[in-house]
Amino acid sequence: MASSRSSPNIIITGTPGTGKSTHAQLLAQESPIPLKHINVGEMVKDRGLHESFDEEWQSYTVDEDKLLDELEPLADRGGLILDWHTCDIFPERWIDLVIVLRCKHTLVWERLEKRDYPLKKIQENNEAEIMGVVSDEARESYQSKIVVELTSESMEDLQENVSRMVEWISNWLDNNAKQHNGTQS
Repeated sequence: MASSRSSPNIIITGTPGTGKSTHAQLLAQESPIPLKHINVGEMVKDRGLHESFDEEWQSYTVDEDKLLDELEPLADRGGLILDWHTCDIFPERWIDLVIVLRCKHTLVWERLEKRDYPLKKIQENNEAEIMGVVSDEARESYQSKIVVELTSESMEDLQENVSRMVEWISNWLDNNAKQHNGTQS
């Protein structure tokens, strides 16, 4: 089915420490079309789209209704890269591709330690990576054909992953144009 949008919406998700923001920033730079990178966690904090701050976990409790209201007009236009550790709150109709980044749990641990995460959060995120929680959530929330799991352990992985996403965007644009031309003739 062709999208009425001229640009796709992409989610880059994964356990904290898997490289979501780095992938999203590089994809926004290398994309064949302009894409807007939205770090959802930063948006929640900066725009007050939260209910409270959890001191124990050092994180905000997201007000999902406020967040979705803020994102809907942008998602309807298309051209978004949504960068967040979860993906199941975004309506399926918004999303064209879900990238789930995965890496060895020991790398997640090291990366989160370097970012001064509290030990409890490191342990929880490490366990989530081992159990494949984010991947399972993505597959339960979206059609399996739009969910792609990619390894994110090295700079080579980063470049290869972004190249694959750029190729996917080009294919999406071609398919969308063909379907629109087919329905207009």
